[in-house]
Amino acid sequence: MQLHVHGEPQVPCFFIFGDSLADNGNNNLLPTKARANYPPYGIDFPNGPTGRFTNGRTTVDIIAELLGFDKHIPPFANTNGFDILKGVNYASASAGIREETGKHLGTCISLNGQLKNHHVTVLGIERKLGGHDSAINHLKQCLYTVGMGGNDYINNYFMPRKYLSSRHYGPEQYAEVLIKQYSLQLRALYNNGARKFALSGLGLIGCLPYSMNLYGTNGSACVNNMNTAAQSFNKKLISLVDYLNKDLTDAKFIYLNTYGMVSGDPKDAGFTVINVGCCKVGDIGQCKPSETPCNNRNVYAFWDSFHPTEALNQNHCK
Repeated sequence: MQLHVHGEPQVPCFFIFGDSLADNGNNNLLPTKARANYPPYGIDFPNGPTGRFTNGRTTVDIIAELLGFDKHIPPFANTNGFDILKGVNYASASAGIREETGKHLGTCISLNGQLKNHHVTVLGIERKLGGHDSAINHLKQCLYTVGMGGNDYINNYFMPRKYLSSRHYGPEQYAEVLIKQYSLQLRALYNNGARKFALSGLGLIGCLPYSMNLYGTNGSACVNNMNTAAQSFNKKLISLVDYLNKDLTDAKFIYLNTYGMVSGDPKDAGFTVINVGCCKVGDIGQCKPSETPCNNRNVYAFWDSFHPTEALNQNHCK
């Protein structure tokens, strides 16, 4: 898709690691229920359903536009040629920091798997630029955005019938275990040439229509224990960002406060429907195939039971 942006991008390349909030087609050919390559997903996207879990653009699509890229960053699943020099999207729906996360839905590409895929890309860049040093000089100018951890709660910790993590760890312990593993994964990315990191915190996972419908809110606005768990993870991630900036002095890590972006009243931003998605959903909270969604998509915060509408994604990027 051409974006018709003039001039050079603010960074030469943009690499994306994450889950269904950023997936743009990596799960399409995997044996999993976590796929979005069918209508009504993509109803407002020029190319139709591509594997994006929303009606139009994802947050990373919008960020790529704001950075000045003339095309959206392609998924690893169908990236080839010199495209890799401008960046790759490795995000995989249902994936997490932990290897087992999301596997009850089928195959996904965990963060470790995404890092392995990125290593393949790095080797390809070395071949195209004529060696390791040239590749590293290129890669250190790139922006790397990583948004992981949500599924380690939604599709792991808060599913005690399917996963054992909540039996082994209290919420604080679990956040600590996740952050320790995440730290090693980010260092692996650093060792492959990354120097500019944007790390997304977790959003209000207890305010997702899925969470409220499944667990109930006991009279509160949202599922409080889920939001408390997300805040615990975020606090530890902020500490990790501070530590990595001191330890890896030639790199820059920034924390993206996703939780704070949506902690105000969504109605103040024009979103009047916040407790149900725009499309009709099935038993796992994704859109039912080919069902007609709502017409007034700009007032819905959620597209299905998990994922924001393009309107909310745009609001996040203001």
